[in-house]
Amino acid sequence: MKPDFSVFIAVARHLSFRQAGEELGTSASAVSHAIRLLEQHLQLRLLNRTTRSVSLTEAGQKLYERLRPAFEDIALTLDELNSYRESPVGTVRINAVRQGARLYLVPLAAEFMRQYPDIRIEITVDDHLVDIVSGQFDAGLRLNNIIEKDMIAIPVGPPVRYAVVATPGYFAQNPAPQTPADLTGHSCIAFRYPGGRSYHWAFHRDGQKADVAVKGSLTVDDLDLALDFVLQGSGIGYLLHEQVKELIRNGALTAVLEEWLPAQPGFYLYYSDRKYMPFGLRTFIDFIKEKTQPAP
Repeated sequence: MKPDFSVFIAVARHLSFRQAGEELGTSASAVSHAIRLLEQHLQLRLLNRTTRSVSLTEAGQKLYERLRPAFEDIALTLDELNSYRESPVGTVRINAVRQGARLYLVPLAAEFMRQYPDIRIEITVDDHLVDIVSGQFDAGLRLNNIIEKDMIAIPVGPPVRYAVVATPGYFAQNPAPQTPADLTGHSCIAFRYPGGRSYHWAFHRDGQKADVAVKGSLTVDDLDLALDFVLQGSGIGYLLHEQVKELIRNGALTAVLEEWLPAQPGFYLYYSDRKYMPFGLRTFIDFIKEKTQPAP
């Protein structure tokens, strides 16, 4: 039996039997078995395995470096054949922040899949500041102001606004802040990125800017959780207006400091400028542009 290097390439790319199996449409145990057969055939150990991790041996790294360009050329050639198909195929892997995914990416991706049923969309929700290239993602979704400058970015929705909100009951017991500086005297639901960096509440009015490091007894790393605490009357939250607009409209929440919170660039799909763009990603980008471009 001739050795099958495609399984090895998938494992080397992900350093995970499970993720390689998901890519190849098979089980982790089948991947592990195929690797054992390949190692037996070559009489070389290609991978170090523990119960928690997979890594390449020196021989495995050498083999991967030599085989990867050839497999990428094969993938490119097969991908180019999509232009001859009635229904294109492929996979688009996206790393997206939670709120951007829920508010903007989900409706776009759902409509895209109805139009292109044979292109798979894989969305990883992650509020970390992720390097999509090293993470093996085709694209990312973040607010425009935190995207690296060497990326190509296209909007997936309109400009966004933030809202500073609390329940009417909270403001019945605590005077509503009149300026951002007044927030230091309130119980605020602080947000911290998963990596540990705290998020300062940003304000802007008539050329004045203010970044407030709010204080309170609650810190969360998820804006939906922050909203849950706000609705419980635990304090003031700094949330996306799109996230809370219906709650403001029906009176469940009261917004303050609105004149300090102008619209700003919203969520963007971004990707690296590279020689080879997978057909699925190119099709998805064209679809996003068509759906989000301003009406003539």
